Amino acid sequence: MRKSRIGILTGGGDCAGLNPAIKWVVKAALDERLMAERGKQYEVVGIHNGWEGLINIESSIVPLDEEIVRTWDRYGGTMLGTSRTNPYNAKNDCSKTVIANIEKLKLDALVAIGGDDTLSVASKLSKEGVKIVGIPKTIDKDLCETDYTLGFETAVEVITEEIDRLRTTAGSHGRIFIVETMGRDAGWLALEGGESSGAFIILIPECDFSIEKVNNLVMEAREAGMRYEIIVVAEGAKPTGGTQFLKESCEDAFGHKRLGGIGELLAAEIQQATKIETRSINLSHLQRGGTPCAYDRRMGRYFGIAAVDLLTHNRYGLMVCYRNGKVTSSPLENVIGRTNRVNIETQYDVDRYNGRHTIIGKEMHSGKPE
Repeated sequence: MRKSRIGILTGGGDCAGLNPAIKWVVKAALDERLMAERGKQYEVVGIHNGWEGLINIESSIVPLDEEIVRTWDRYGGTMLGTSRTNPYNAKNDCSKTVIANIEKLKLDALVAIGGDDTLSVASKLSKEGVKIVGIPKTIDKDLCETDYTLGFETAVEVITEEIDRLRTTAGSHGRIFIVETMGRDAGWLALEGGESSGAFIILIPECDFSIEKVNNLVMEAREAGMRYEIIVVAEGAKPTGGTQFLKESCEDAFGHKRLGGIGELLAAEIQQATKIETRSINLSHLQRGGTPCAYDRRMGRYFGIAAVDLLTHNRYGLMVCYRNGKVTSSPLENVIGRTNRVNIETQYDVDRYNGRHTIIGKEMHSGKPE
């Protein structure tokens, strides 16, 4: 029985949860008890540095077995390395090189772990005949077709922990602290991180905000006796009539500009209007770092096993998903180019710029099912 060769790579920004997924792709593929049942044997190779590793294949391929990956689920980041390389970049299209190298390496299938950018490449390769499945990863949790993406819950925990630390200095000095999180087009990190830490105000890309209203909310809180305030703002949030703040004007290989600076602007505006000392902090890459939390370890395991299940049943061009409490799959083409955003009508309090303050609807209060 010929062994099928699986390649696995991680692309885009690093995060917790990648290594658990890699580990369980390897363990599920090499599980001796399942070999006879599925009638297939596998070998697994890791591909260093995302799609870059399939453009320049010298020294980018490493054999993986159960002993090598045994402890990987305990660590953050990615043991395989990553990059934001785009083989379909219009300025330097290397897609044909990638396809040729997949054939040269005798890869029967690929597992790509990443967000919209990485999976958009996977989708295009799939349409060109490459046998590929995807695993969703992004701390922004902005991919459609799945209720969870690897790295999100660990990032929320980091935000919560850092805000807990800020509270001691904020309270000691009676300050306002602006905490800027990641979140280009979707405010999940800011919203759930802010909810978890009890932030006073949460500003997200899905709802433009009035700086005057923010100042009024702050003054109302002070008049009510509040000693300090924590305001969480996503990097993609913007004031009404304004635009997103750019940290750098240059674009990456996927056409994205680097956002940042909304926290500093808010701090200056609030301090000038309220005369209350206001500081800002950008959590930046701290949100990506650290060991994976228990949830990301479990989800990495489930997603890794599910990816091998898809390969075993010759189901390609799909992304592993988690929907309605079940691990399932969705065509990659249904995922790409769409954004999972916060529903401000049901998940956000527009009046208070915060998480929702009511959850159970009138129908439930009246005894009638929704």
